[in-house]
Amino acid sequence: MKAALVLLVALAVIAAAAAEEKFTTKYDNVNLNEILANDRLFDKYAQCLLEDGESNCTADGKELKKAVPDALSNECAKCNEKQKEGTKKVLKHLINHKPDVWQKLKAKYDPDGTYSKKYEDREKELHE
Repeated sequence: MKAALVLLVALAVIAAAAAEEKFTTKYDNVNLNEILANDRLFDKYAQCLLEDGESNCTADGKELKKAVPDALSNECAKCNEKQKEGTKKVLKHLINHKPDVWQKLKAKYDPDGTYSKKYEDREKELHE
């Protein structure tokens, strides 16, 4: 009985920790404006996200690449407010200034159009 109670408490702690899981904040202070304004930097991140491997990725690019599928499927539930605002800024830039890269990213991360349909209204809001 005591062992069962200990197991139950341990499972509750694990479940609570999993429910609170968030993306790392380690890269929250990356200067997005600098990346978006610099084609060389921007292209490195785009290349990282579009390639199958990670050989051309920086550490923050690797982290971003791992986070994208989860963020898409869970409406960025593991994102903090700064990450959500940064995502919105980058998506707005892609949609309005880099539509070719935007289409390639959509083809890679949403080949069947599930997320495009799900987030259609949000995408429209980002058009200038």
